[in-house]
Amino acid sequence: MTPASAPADSGAPQRFPVVVVGAGPAGLTVGNILRAASVDCLVLETETRGFIEQRPRAGVIEEWAVRGLEKRGLAGSLLDRAELHTACEFRFDGERYRFPYGELTGSHHFVYPQPLLVTDLVREYADVRGGHIRFMVRDVRIHDLDTDRPWVSYTCPETGERQVVHCDFVAGCDGARGVSRASLPPERVRIARHDYGIGWLALLAEAPPSADCVLFGCHARGFAGQMPRSPEVTRYYLQCPPGDDVGNWPHERVWSELRERLGAAGVPPPAEGRLIEKRVLDMHDYVVEPMVHGRLFLAGDAAHLVAPIAAKGMNLALHDAFLLGDALVARLTSGDDSGLDGYAQACLRRVWDYQEFSQWLSEVYHGTAAGDPFRTGTTLARLRRLFTSKAAAAAFAEQYLGTAARY
Repeated sequence: MTPASAPADSGAPQRFPVVVVGAGPAGLTVGNILRAASVDCLVLETETRGFIEQRPRAGVIEEWAVRGLEKRGLAGSLLDRAELHTACEFRFDGERYRFPYGELTGSHHFVYPQPLLVTDLVREYADVRGGHIRFMVRDVRIHDLDTDRPWVSYTCPETGERQVVHCDFVAGCDGARGVSRASLPPERVRIARHDYGIGWLALLAEAPPSADCVLFGCHARGFAGQMPRSPEVTRYYLQCPPGDDVGNWPHERVWSELRERLGAAGVPPPAEGRLIEKRVLDMHDYVVEPMVHGRLFLAGDAAHLVAPIAAKGMNLALHDAFLLGDALVARLTSGDDSGLDGYAQACLRRVWDYQEFSQWLSEVYHGTAAGDPFRTGTTLARLRRLFTSKAAAAAFAEQYLGTAARY
């Protein structure tokens, strides 16, 4: 169903069944689901197309999420180009321990950097399916959410004029600092937040990975991680104080710490290369409730954030988008409200499951660096159990891959 609407930024009020605020993985997936069902929508984005297609983000996608994209015709390039990972490796107590989760579960991870996925999604939405999208919009505002006639206004970047868009629903997919969350009445919002009290120095190096899988170094000096990105580029993480200055991490110190924390008997040291990105991430989680207010439905980081400890963030955003996109299609094409009515509850079950796993995994990664002999001992016990107990290994593999959370 594609209603008549005024041309974008014509000055006259426009109408779309759905306005999507934010062109990240969640917003673009919702937009594509709507367009595949011939439901018209407008996507509003404050950045340029070039920026969202190059913004550095992680890229571990769980198999269920890829199958969800494939089902909706959105995984063609991903399936052709992504790397498949079936194992990871823990390094602790000077030894290496390979964890073959693919053998345990029959499932695997796809490694496909988020900028590539966003490029695919915006191309499919705008260039293939003919979806409406406006980049570089300013001062987006959401109005009358408590009514059945909400509307969105924004400033056109070319003319500086205010534009008005009437709609039936708003999908708020614009992240933690976007207008969607800010539009919730403060007295009705509860934000459950957890701060880990640690930071990660995120690094991108022009260097080949030193192993064919993800590495987790659990060391008394702090956690270190290696995430292969390509044969020539590797993502590294180093535990550091929260709010640390990247200036405290010159080239020599970075590689010295990576050699120490990822070191194990019989393995080569990481191959050094030019560091093309350095930034400090403060580890924290949050969950916003409610995820729904009137005709506004939050998705992705606008509703929840899980620290990159367990590589779950993009997967949760896609889970939200699948549920929301399908629910909006059902409502707008057949009048079925059941998906929208159960949207928040279905999302939050998986969100809290992933939050709990992130907390558990944080202790595994960081416990040996806490300076507490008791925490060190219990952390090492957890790690050893993964390699001595089939039940513990199977439970970890299910949570790591997201296959345990079937909602």
